[in-house]
Amino acid sequence: MERLSLNEAPPGGPQGNAPQGFPPQQNNTLGPMTHGPPQLPPQMFTTAAQLLDLTDKKLVLVLRDGRKLIGVLRSWDQFANLVLQDTIERLYSGNLYADIPRGIFLVRGENVLLLGEIDLDKEDDVPPHLQRASFQEVFELKKQEEIKRKSSDKKRHGKLQTLGFEPEHSGEILF
Repeated sequence: MERLSLNEAPPGGPQGNAPQGFPPQQNNTLGPMTHGPPQLPPQMFTTAAQLLDLTDKKLVLVLRDGRKLIGVLRSWDQFANLVLQDTIERLYSGNLYADIPRGIFLVRGENVLLLGEIDLDKEDDVPPHLQRASFQEVFELKKQEEIKRKSSDKKRHGKLQTLGFEPEHSGEILF
């Protein structure tokens, strides 16, 4: 077995794999130089590091269980676990909505379905078809909608099973 150090060239010549028009590489310890497609700019990363630009900005989050949270992103980690400040939970039912103040909110990264920055200039502009209502009213309407949805899902799943299909995800992930 041949023992080479990292500074020695592999047997078979110095650096014979350099593309035409490029000088041979000097002391390349990782093999021949490759020229691939251009790299993406740092703004295009889809990892948790992308959250750096969103720190201290007002965000809307949609969670896997369907809840909508609005708050200021204060901290995050490599798993995209988020800390939101001045958080409100917004409930929608039909053309009504209600806000529930939640304060500091810690969200586990795997539960985030959608995350977006809120335009502060348009934040106070409520769409004309939505009306603000009391929490109790919206909560009761939402509960009734959920019961109807579960009932229709159960019927649909029964029909699918008679046709040989196995239904998945009974609507627990909602927008």
